[in-house]
Amino acid sequence: MPWFLLKSVPGIGNLLFKRLIDRFNSPEFIFGAAKDELLEVEGITHRLVAAIKQRKIPDSVKKDFDLVLQKDYKIVTMADSDYPPLLLQIPDPPPFLYVFGRLDGSIKNVAVVGSRNATSYGRSTTRRLCRDLAQLKITVVSGMALGIDSAAHEGALMGKGTTIAVLGSGLENIYPAENRKLFYQIADTGAVVSEFSLTAEPDAHNFPRRNRIISGMSLGTVVVEATRRSGSLITARLAAEQNREVFAVPGSIQSFKSTGTHTLIKQGAKLVEHAQDIMEEFSFIIEAPVETDTTADETPAKIPQLSLAESKVFEALGPYPVHIDDLARKLSMESGKLSSVLLQLELKNIVQQSPGKFFSIGERA
Repeated sequence: MPWFLLKSVPGIGNLLFKRLIDRFNSPEFIFGAAKDELLEVEGITHRLVAAIKQRKIPDSVKKDFDLVLQKDYKIVTMADSDYPPLLLQIPDPPPFLYVFGRLDGSIKNVAVVGSRNATSYGRSTTRRLCRDLAQLKITVVSGMALGIDSAAHEGALMGKGTTIAVLGSGLENIYPAENRKLFYQIADTGAVVSEFSLTAEPDAHNFPRRNRIISGMSLGTVVVEATRRSGSLITARLAAEQNREVFAVPGSIQSFKSTGTHTLIKQGAKLVEHAQDIMEEFSFIIEAPVETDTTADETPAKIPQLSLAESKVFEALGPYPVHIDDLARKLSMESGKLSSVLLQLELKNIVQQSPGKFFSIGERA
Protein backbone atom coordinates (compact mmCIF):
# COMPACT_ATOMS: atom_id res chain seq x y z
CA MET A 1 0.00 0.00 0.00
CA PRO A 2 2.82 2.57 0.64
CA TRP A 3 3.83 2.29 -3.04
CA PHE A 4 0.24 3.06 -4.08
CA LEU A 5 0.06 5.94 -1.62
CA LEU A 6 3.28 7.63 -2.78
CA LYS A 7 2.28 7.20 -6.43
CA SER A 8 -1.01 9.02 -5.65
CA VAL A 9 0.70 12.14 -4.28
CA PRO A 10 -0.03 15.03 -6.71
CA GLY A 11 3.18 16.18 -8.34
CA ILE A 12 5.11 12.95 -7.75
CA GLY A 13 5.61 11.53 -11.21
CA ASN A 14 7.74 8.57 -12.21
CA LEU A 15 10.93 10.64 -12.45
CA LEU A 16 10.64 12.07 -8.92
CA PHE A 17 9.45 8.73 -7.58
CA LYS A 18 12.67 7.07 -8.82
CA ARG A 19 14.83 9.83 -7.33
CA LEU A 20 13.12 9.39 -3.97
CA ILE A 21 13.53 5.61 -4.05
CA ASP A 22 17.18 5.95 -5.08
CA ARG A 23 17.71 8.18 -2.02
CA PHE A 24 15.52 6.44 0.60
CA ASN A 25 15.12 2.87 -0.78
CA SER A 26 11.42 2.47 0.09
CA PRO A 27 8.18 4.50 0.38
CA GLU A 28 8.04 3.75 4.11
CA PHE A 29 11.37 5.54 4.63
CA ILE A 30 10.22 8.38 2.41
CA PHE A 31 7.09 8.98 4.49
CA GLY A 32 9.19 8.81 7.65
CA ALA A 33 11.96 11.09 6.41
CA ALA A 34 12.56 14.55 7.83
CA LYS A 35 11.54 17.55 5.72
CA ASP A 36 15.15 18.66 5.27
CA GLU A 37 16.10 15.21 4.01
CA LEU A 38 13.29 15.24 1.45
CA LEU A 39 14.31 18.69 0.22
CA GLU A 40 17.78 17.34 -0.60
CA VAL A 41 16.24 15.35 -3.48
CA GLU A 42 16.37 17.23 -6.78
CA GLY A 43 12.91 18.45 -7.82
CA ILE A 44 11.33 18.16 -4.36
CA THR A 45 9.82 21.46 -3.21
CA HIS A 46 8.32 22.61 0.10
CA ARG A 47 4.87 22.13 -1.47
CA LEU A 48 5.65 18.51 -2.38
CA VAL A 49 7.07 17.83 1.08
CA ALA A 50 3.80 19.05 2.58
CA ALA A 51 1.81 16.90 0.14
CA ILE A 52 3.85 13.82 1.10
CA LYS A 53 3.47 14.45 4.81
CA GLN A 54 -0.28 15.14 4.63
CA ARG A 55 -1.23 12.44 2.10
CA LYS A 56 -4.07 10.14 3.06
CA ILE A 57 -5.06 7.03 1.16
CA PRO A 58 -7.64 8.04 -1.50
CA ASP A 59 -10.70 5.81 -1.95
CA SER A 60 -9.67 5.15 -5.55
CA VAL A 61 -6.35 3.72 -4.37
CA LYS A 62 -8.08 1.53 -1.79
CA LYS A 63 -10.45 0.18 -4.45
CA ASP A 64 -7.57 -0.58 -6.82
CA PHE A 65 -5.58 -2.33 -4.11
CA ASP A 66 -8.61 -4.37 -3.00
CA LEU A 67 -9.26 -5.40 -6.61
CA VAL A 68 -5.67 -6.62 -6.95
CA LEU A 69 -6.22 -8.83 -3.91
CA GLN A 70 -9.53 -10.15 -5.26
CA LYS A 71 -8.15 -11.02 -8.68
CA ASP A 72 -5.24 -13.19 -9.70
CA TYR A 73 -2.97 -10.18 -10.17
CA LYS A 74 0.38 -9.24 -8.67
CA ILE A 75 2.06 -5.94 -7.91
CA VAL A 76 5.74 -5.95 -8.83
CA THR A 77 7.62 -2.91 -7.49
CA MET A 78 10.98 -1.61 -8.61
CA ALA A 79 12.38 -3.04 -5.38
CA ASP A 80 11.37 -6.61 -6.33
CA SER A 81 13.80 -9.06 -7.93
CA ASP A 82 11.40 -9.91 -10.76
CA TYR A 83 10.92 -6.27 -11.83
CA PRO A 84 12.42 -6.01 -15.37
CA PRO A 85 16.04 -4.97 -14.65
CA LEU A 86 16.52 -3.13 -17.94
CA LEU A 87 13.44 -1.02 -17.20
CA LEU A 88 15.17 0.33 -14.09
CA GLN A 89 17.78 1.93 -16.34
CA ILE A 90 15.39 4.37 -18.03
CA PRO A 91 14.89 7.83 -16.44
CA ASP A 92 11.21 7.35 -15.56
CA PRO A 93 10.41 3.68 -14.91
CA PRO A 94 6.98 2.85 -13.47
CA PRO A 95 7.31 2.57 -9.66
CA PHE A 96 5.35 -0.66 -9.92
CA LEU A 97 3.62 -2.81 -12.50
CA TYR A 98 0.30 -4.59 -12.35
CA VAL A 99 1.06 -8.13 -13.52
CA PHE A 100 -1.16 -10.95 -14.73
CA GLY A 101 1.04 -14.01 -15.08
CA ARG A 102 4.69 -14.05 -14.06
CA LEU A 103 7.78 -11.93 -14.62
CA ASP A 104 11.18 -13.54 -14.06
CA GLY A 105 13.56 -10.59 -13.96
CA SER A 106 15.28 -11.63 -17.18
CA ILE A 107 17.14 -9.24 -19.49
CA LYS A 108 16.82 -11.59 -22.48
CA ASN A 109 13.93 -9.60 -23.92
CA VAL A 110 13.44 -8.34 -27.49
CA ALA A 111 10.56 -6.04 -28.44
CA VAL A 112 8.74 -6.64 -31.74
CA VAL A 113 6.22 -4.01 -32.87
CA GLY A 114 4.55 -2.78 -36.03
CA SER A 115 1.42 -1.79 -37.91
CA ARG A 116 -2.06 -2.58 -36.63
CA ASN A 117 -3.25 -2.91 -40.24
CA ALA A 118 -0.59 -5.41 -41.21
CA THR A 119 -0.37 -7.34 -44.45
CA SER A 120 -0.26 -11.12 -44.59
CA TYR A 121 3.47 -10.79 -45.36
CA GLY A 122 4.00 -8.74 -42.20
CA ARG A 123 2.04 -11.10 -39.97
CA SER A 124 3.61 -14.31 -41.30
CA THR A 125 7.13 -12.84 -41.18
CA THR A 126 6.56 -11.68 -37.60
CA ARG A 127 5.24 -15.06 -36.48
CA ARG A 128 8.23 -16.86 -37.97
CA LEU A 129 10.74 -14.39 -36.50
CA CYS A 130 9.19 -14.50 -33.02
CA ARG A 131 8.83 -18.27 -33.09
CA ASP A 132 12.55 -18.53 -33.82
CA LEU A 133 13.42 -16.02 -31.07
CA ALA A 134 11.32 -17.98 -28.58
CA GLN A 135 13.10 -21.19 -29.54
CA LEU A 136 16.38 -19.39 -28.78
CA LYS A 137 15.04 -18.66 -25.26
CA ILE A 138 14.41 -14.98 -25.97
CA THR A 139 11.30 -13.40 -24.44
CA VAL A 140 9.26 -11.47 -27.02
CA VAL A 141 7.81 -8.17 -25.76
CA SER A 142 5.01 -6.36 -27.58
CA GLY A 143 1.84 -4.35 -27.02
CA MET A 144 -0.96 -6.87 -27.78
CA ALA A 145 -2.43 -4.55 -30.43
CA LEU A 146 -3.99 -6.02 -33.55
CA GLY A 147 -1.70 -6.76 -36.48
CA ILE A 148 2.05 -7.13 -35.92
CA ASP A 149 1.87 -7.04 -32.10
CA SER A 150 -0.60 -9.93 -32.01
CA ALA A 151 1.48 -11.88 -34.53
CA ALA A 152 4.57 -11.35 -32.34
CA HIS A 153 2.87 -12.86 -29.30
CA GLU A 154 1.40 -15.68 -31.38
CA GLY A 155 4.79 -16.51 -32.87
CA ALA A 156 6.42 -16.69 -29.44
CA LEU A 157 3.65 -19.01 -28.24
CA MET A 158 4.11 -21.15 -31.38
CA GLY A 159 7.77 -21.48 -30.41
CA LYS A 160 6.76 -22.69 -26.93
CA GLY A 161 8.44 -19.64 -25.47
CA THR A 162 7.67 -16.72 -23.21
CA THR A 163 6.10 -13.46 -24.25
CA ILE A 164 5.18 -10.26 -22.38
CA ALA A 165 2.34 -7.95 -23.39
CA VAL A 166 2.42 -4.33 -22.20
CA LEU A 167 -1.02 -2.71 -22.20
CA GLY A 168 -2.05 0.91 -22.66
CA SER A 169 -5.07 0.23 -20.43
CA GLY A 170 -5.74 -1.46 -17.11
CA LEU A 171 -5.71 -5.24 -16.77
CA GLU A 172 -9.47 -5.18 -16.19
CA ASN A 173 -9.91 -3.36 -19.52
CA ILE A 174 -8.53 -5.81 -22.08
CA TYR A 175 -7.78 -3.86 -25.24
CA PRO A 176 -8.43 -4.64 -27.98
CA ALA A 177 -11.37 -6.80 -26.90
CA GLU A 178 -10.69 -9.17 -29.82
CA ASN A 179 -7.52 -10.27 -28.03
CA ARG A 180 -9.19 -11.53 -24.87
CA LYS A 181 -8.21 -15.13 -25.63
CA LEU A 182 -4.64 -14.07 -26.44
CA PHE A 183 -4.53 -12.14 -23.13
CA TYR A 184 -4.99 -15.39 -21.19
CA GLN A 185 -2.71 -17.41 -23.45
CA ILE A 186 0.13 -14.93 -22.87
CA ALA A 187 -0.36 -15.00 -19.09
CA ASP A 188 -0.21 -18.82 -19.02
CA THR A 189 3.53 -18.86 -19.63
CA GLY A 190 4.53 -15.19 -19.57
CA ALA A 191 2.90 -12.00 -18.39
CA VAL A 192 0.54 -9.19 -19.28
CA VAL A 193 1.62 -5.98 -17.55
CA SER A 194 0.44 -2.40 -17.19
CA GLU A 195 1.44 0.66 -15.22
CA PHE A 196 -2.14 1.95 -15.31
CA SER A 197 -4.78 1.32 -12.65
CA LEU A 198 -6.78 -1.85 -13.18
CA THR A 199 -9.85 -0.17 -14.63
CA ALA A 200 -8.03 2.46 -16.74
CA GLU A 201 -9.46 3.04 -20.20
CA PRO A 202 -7.26 2.69 -23.33
CA ASP A 203 -6.93 6.45 -23.76
CA ALA A 204 -4.79 7.66 -26.67
CA HIS A 205 -2.25 9.43 -24.41
CA ASN A 206 -1.53 6.15 -22.59
CA PHE A 207 0.12 4.49 -25.57
CA PRO A 208 3.27 6.62 -25.92
CA ARG A 209 3.83 6.02 -22.20
CA ARG A 210 3.23 2.31 -22.75
CA ASN A 211 5.77 2.29 -25.60
CA ARG A 212 8.64 3.43 -23.35
CA ILE A 213 8.03 0.32 -21.21
CA ILE A 214 8.08 -1.99 -24.24
CA SER A 215 11.43 -0.61 -25.39
CA GLY A 216 12.69 -0.03 -21.85
CA MET A 217 12.47 -3.65 -20.73
CA SER A 218 14.10 -4.92 -23.94
CA LEU A 219 17.65 -5.21 -25.25
CA GLY A 220 16.42 -4.01 -28.62
CA THR A 221 13.30 -3.22 -30.63
CA VAL A 222 12.38 -4.76 -33.99
CA VAL A 223 9.94 -2.85 -36.20
CA VAL A 224 7.95 -4.80 -38.80
CA GLU A 225 5.78 -2.84 -41.23
CA ALA A 226 5.36 0.76 -40.23
CA THR A 227 4.31 3.82 -42.17
CA ARG A 228 6.15 7.11 -41.72
CA ARG A 229 3.59 8.22 -39.11
CA SER A 230 3.33 4.90 -37.29
CA GLY A 231 3.29 4.76 -33.51
CA SER A 232 5.85 1.95 -33.81
CA LEU A 233 8.41 4.56 -34.83
CA ILE A 234 7.85 6.22 -31.44
CA THR A 235 8.89 2.94 -29.80
CA ALA A 236 11.97 2.79 -32.05
CA ARG A 237 12.89 6.38 -31.17
CA LEU A 238 12.47 5.64 -27.47
CA ALA A 239 14.67 2.55 -27.83
CA ALA A 240 17.40 4.67 -29.43
CA GLU A 241 17.09 7.30 -26.66
CA GLN A 242 17.40 4.50 -24.09
CA ASN A 243 20.63 3.34 -25.80
CA ARG A 244 19.02 0.11 -26.97
CA GLU A 245 19.40 -1.53 -30.37
CA VAL A 246 16.93 -0.75 -33.18
CA PHE A 247 16.14 -3.29 -35.91
CA ALA A 248 13.84 -3.19 -38.93
CA VAL A 249 12.40 -5.85 -41.23
CA PRO A 250 12.38 -4.72 -44.88
CA GLY A 251 9.27 -4.96 -47.03
CA SER A 252 8.28 -4.20 -50.59
CA ILE A 253 9.39 -0.81 -51.93
CA GLN A 254 5.90 -0.61 -53.46
CA SER A 255 4.14 -0.91 -50.11
CA PHE A 256 3.48 2.24 -48.08
CA LYS A 257 3.27 -0.09 -45.05
CA SER A 258 7.07 -0.40 -45.17
CA THR A 259 8.05 3.25 -45.65
CA GLY A 260 8.70 3.68 -41.93
CA THR A 261 10.86 0.56 -41.62
CA HIS A 262 12.87 1.51 -44.69
CA THR A 263 13.44 4.97 -43.20
CA LEU A 264 14.76 3.34 -40.02
CA ILE A 265 17.19 1.24 -42.08
CA LYS A 266 18.41 4.38 -43.88
CA GLN A 267 18.95 5.98 -40.46
CA GLY A 268 21.10 3.09 -39.26
CA ALA A 269 18.71 0.45 -37.91
CA LYS A 270 20.00 -3.06 -38.54
CA LEU A 271 18.18 -4.90 -41.31
CA VAL A 272 16.62 -8.13 -40.05
CA GLU A 273 15.83 -11.19 -42.13
CA HIS A 274 16.26 -13.90 -39.49
CA ALA A 275 16.45 -14.25 -35.72
CA GLN A 276 20.19 -14.76 -36.06
CA ASP A 277 20.54 -11.16 -37.29
CA ILE A 278 19.23 -10.03 -33.90
CA MET A 279 21.23 -12.51 -31.84
CA GLU A 280 24.51 -11.34 -33.40
CA GLU A 281 24.07 -7.93 -31.76
CA PHE A 282 23.71 -9.44 -28.29
CA SER A 283 26.53 -11.99 -28.35
CA PHE A 284 28.26 -10.05 -25.56
CA ILE A 285 25.24 -10.68 -23.30
CA ILE A 286 23.60 -13.82 -24.61
CA GLU A 287 25.61 -16.91 -25.45
CA ALA A 288 25.49 -17.40 -29.20
CA PRO A 289 23.27 -20.36 -30.11
CA VAL A 290 24.49 -23.20 -32.25
CA GLU A 291 23.84 -22.39 -35.90
CA THR A 292 20.69 -24.19 -36.91
CA ASP A 293 18.41 -24.30 -39.91
CA THR A 294 15.45 -22.37 -38.58
CA THR A 295 13.29 -23.49 -41.47
CA ALA A 296 13.87 -27.19 -40.88
CA ASP A 297 10.81 -27.63 -38.70
CA GLU A 298 8.53 -25.79 -41.07
CA THR A 299 6.15 -28.02 -42.95
CA PRO A 300 5.35 -26.48 -46.32
CA ALA A 301 1.69 -25.62 -46.60
CA LYS A 302 -0.15 -27.84 -48.99
CA ILE A 303 -1.80 -25.90 -51.78
CA PRO A 304 -5.11 -27.54 -52.68
CA GLN A 305 -5.67 -28.66 -56.25
CA LEU A 306 -6.62 -25.67 -58.37
CA SER A 307 -8.46 -25.28 -61.65
CA LEU A 308 -6.76 -23.51 -64.55
CA ALA A 309 -8.56 -20.23 -63.78
CA GLU A 310 -7.80 -20.50 -60.05
CA SER A 311 -4.11 -21.15 -60.75
CA LYS A 312 -3.98 -18.13 -63.06
CA VAL A 313 -5.48 -15.82 -60.42
CA PHE A 314 -3.44 -17.28 -57.56
CA GLU A 315 -0.15 -16.82 -59.43
CA ALA A 316 -1.03 -13.17 -60.11
CA LEU A 317 -1.36 -12.44 -56.39
CA GLY A 318 1.36 -11.74 -53.83
CA PRO A 319 1.68 -10.97 -50.12
CA TYR A 320 0.63 -7.33 -50.61
CA PRO A 321 -3.06 -6.61 -51.30
CA VAL A 322 -4.11 -5.66 -54.84
CA HIS A 323 -7.47 -4.17 -55.80
CA ILE A 324 -9.85 -6.40 -57.75
CA ASP A 325 -10.06 -3.87 -60.61
CA ASP A 326 -6.26 -3.83 -61.01
CA LEU A 327 -6.24 -7.61 -60.89
CA ALA A 328 -8.94 -7.82 -63.57
CA ARG A 329 -6.94 -5.53 -65.86
CA LYS A 330 -3.75 -7.48 -65.24
CA LEU A 331 -5.42 -10.80 -66.06
CA SER A 332 -7.78 -9.46 -68.74
CA MET A 333 -10.55 -11.30 -66.93
CA GLU A 334 -14.20 -10.28 -66.69
CA SER A 335 -14.95 -8.96 -63.18
CA GLY A 336 -17.84 -11.33 -62.51
CA LYS A 337 -15.75 -14.40 -63.29
CA LEU A 338 -12.80 -13.00 -61.31
CA SER A 339 -15.01 -12.46 -58.25
CA SER A 340 -16.20 -16.05 -58.48
CA VAL A 341 -12.66 -17.42 -58.75
CA LEU A 342 -11.47 -15.26 -55.85
CA LEU A 343 -14.33 -16.54 -53.70
CA GLN A 344 -13.30 -20.13 -54.43
CA LEU A 345 -9.72 -19.34 -53.48
CA GLU A 346 -10.91 -17.71 -50.26
CA LEU A 347 -12.94 -20.82 -49.42
CA LYS A 348 -9.80 -22.88 -49.97
CA ASN A 349 -8.09 -20.62 -47.42
CA ILE A 350 -5.19 -19.60 -49.68
CA VAL A 351 -6.38 -16.11 -50.59
CA GLN A 352 -7.66 -13.46 -48.23
CA GLN A 353 -9.72 -10.34 -48.79
CA SER A 354 -9.01 -7.02 -47.10
CA PRO A 355 -11.52 -4.16 -46.79
CA GLY A 356 -12.14 -2.30 -50.03
CA LYS A 357 -12.00 -5.34 -52.34
CA PHE A 358 -8.27 -5.86 -51.97
CA PHE A 359 -6.88 -9.39 -52.26
CA SER A 360 -3.61 -11.09 -51.35
CA ILE A 361 -2.17 -14.55 -50.79
CA GLY A 362 -3.42 -15.97 -47.50
CA GLU A 363 -1.03 -16.56 -44.61
CA ARG A 364 -1.40 -20.34 -44.96
CA ALA A 365 -0.60 -20.40 -48.66
